Amino acid sequence: MIILVTGAGGPAGRAVVRRFTGEGHTVIGVDKSGAEGSLAVDLLDADAVARLAADVRAEHGRVDGIVHLVGGWRGSKTFAETSLDDWALLHDLLVRTLQHVTLAFEPLLKASERGRFAIVSAKAAERPTQGNAAYGTAKAASEAWTLAFADALEGTGSTANILVVKALVHEGMRAANPERAFPGFTDVDDLAEAIEALWSTDANGTRIDLTAGTAAAKEEGRTA
Repeated sequence: MIILVTGAGGPAGRAVVRRFTGEGHTVIGVDKSGAEGSLAVDLLDADAVARLAADVRAEHGRVDGIVHLVGGWRGSKTFAETSLDDWALLHDLLVRTLQHVTLAFEPLLKASERGRFAIVSAKAAERPTQGNAAYGTAKAASEAWTLAFADALEGTGSTANILVVKALVHEGMRAANPERAFPGFTDVDDLAEAIEALWSTDANGTRIDLTAGTAAAKEEGRTA
């Protein structure tokens, strides 16, 4: 399979790249920094994303999976202290990059016999706290866009789904905080496993809750 991983330089991106590369798939890693041997592409530049899609089309003719892992977090202690500069940043990271990637790569995902698209969202989108106003709103917007994308993929053999976490954890975090339990967090390797499992289901437009662990993941349905 041909798998595109955006945000490939981060801990989650590295875990997903490891998993699919280990299975023998062709993985195209993209990260603004160019870290971990990924392609240095600014996903806020619509023309750059269009060029990337054209390059992938020329070389492969399709993509079988897109894992969009561009993220970020900003918050405040109270609602009144919310910074709209933080909102602007989160909108760009969580929503605008998603828009550029899906719009440019929709034809390539539809060209796959069994394409899969996934984003990672957060419980904060369901019930944001006052200090998470900007973050929760951006996550909710990214979910809405992904569900619209899922609707566009209906009947094509390709799907788009949302994986929901409380937060992600990786070995570096555990090493830095050995006494911390990280309750409810999803390990990046478990996230990668859940993403791979999307090829074992025809579910489209679902929110898959990983907060209880990958083995107990539940689908909440398109209208949740």
